[in-house]
Order: sequence, then C-alpha cells, then structure tokens
Amino acid sequence: MDNILVLSGAVCRHPERSESPAGIPHTVLTLEHRSMQQEAGLNRQAYVRMQVVLSGTVLHQQAQHLTLGNNVRVSGFLNRHQSGSGQAKLVLHAQQIEQLS
Repeated sequence: MDNILVLSGAVCRHPERSESPAGIPHTVLTLEHRSMQQEAGLNRQAYVRMQVVLSGTVLHQQAQHLTLGNNVRVSGFLNRHQSGSGQAKLVLHAQQIEQLS
C-alpha cells in the first residue's frame, strides 16, 4: 500500500550534504510549512518544521541549487529516525522534489 505525503514549505536551514559509506549522496533539508486549514468548519493555522532526507544521485542533483528561503514541494514517505541520544522524530524521505521559488 502506497501512502505518499506531500509537504510544501520554505527551506529554513542550510542544506546538509553528505555521502554514505556505500557512496550514496544524501541531502538533508529542514522545511517550515505554514498554512490556514479548515477543521470542523473553523479556520486553523497549521505549522510544522520537518526534516527531509533526499537520497540518491537524481534527488541530490535536484537539491544542488537549493538554499535558505527557497520554497519547495516534496513528496515521499514518513519514517522514524532515532538520534544518538535516543530521541525519536519523524522524517520525510523524499521521492520527488519540486522547487517553487
């Protein structure tokens, strides 16, 4: 079952680029999303900051020109990451990225 999440927002931290021991390029972005949503007939402000991982040559090349403040739309899947200190967080693993500005 494919469950795809789509998130748009502004890059709010400088992208971090690295390479795995297997030679796979990775780019990590932090996106900030703000919007007004309808819930139970009322307007509600939605706000989230989420880390986005782009893995592989194609996505890494697409992210080469992304900088702080760029607006993007990312689609992919959520996964749980655990830091070295044991703290867990949700991370969006990108399958597609589109620069909006």
